Amino acid sequence: MADARSPWIAIGALNAALAVAAGAFAAHGLRDRLDARALEVFETGARYHMYHALALIAAGVVASSLARGAQTAGWLFQIGIVLFSGSLYALALTGMRGLGAITPLGGLAFLAGWLWLAWVAWRR
Repeated sequence: MADARSPWIAIGALNAALAVAAGAFAAHGLRDRLDARALEVFETGARYHMYHALALIAAGVVASSLARGAQTAGWLFQIGIVLFSGSLYALALTGMRGLGAITPLGGLAFLAGWLWLAWVAWRR
């Protein structure tokens, strides 16, 4: 049985709070400062940030109750949040197009995290 004190639930909850803050910042602080496309990019980052904050919580539940190995999914989700959402936030705020090259790496980390979590649950 995995360690019942998996930190991924807490990390997921903190990421969810950050995603809510990012969404509120977009809605209230950026609406008049960014063009429509940049605002859309920022909001996409916040949306995927929240999805994967919830995925981190799921990985924590799996790690603490079902199976070993779910920590890897947690790491992949966290890396995905940093690379995918982080690059979209930075791209929207700075306009530096080169940051868009990082975004797909985050998407790959998200996909790998979901596949890993499925494998861990299936293996159980």
